[in-house]
Amino acid sequence: MPPKKTKKSLAEGMNARLALVMKSGKYTLGYRTAIKSLRGGKSRLIIVCNNCPTLRKSEIEYYAMLSKTTVHHYSGNNVELGTACGRYYRVSCLSITDPGDSDILKAVEG
Repeated sequence: MPPKKTKKSLAEGMNARLALVMKSGKYTLGYRTAIKSLRGGKSRLIIVCNNCPTLRKSEIEYYAMLSKTTVHHYSGNNVELGTACGRYYRVSCLSITDPGDSDILKAVEG
């Protein structure tokens, strides 16, 4: 039986996939641009941090449900999500329109 993956190793895998998306894919950072990409139907995946306000999170989930887009709840807070994206500021949510070389869409779904 293979060893179970811990929560930390899953988060590290997600951070590596996010870094690859930042290098080779197309994305938008922030709540307003994520909503715009959801409304336009361009978004393939939405990532929301764990300390995003509840009303904002439910609004993003509602738009994602209408546009049939997957929402992933990131295990870290907005500072950690910003760091995973390679930025020095906080990121509450991000929208991935093109994953590039990363397999982040398959990893989130399965």
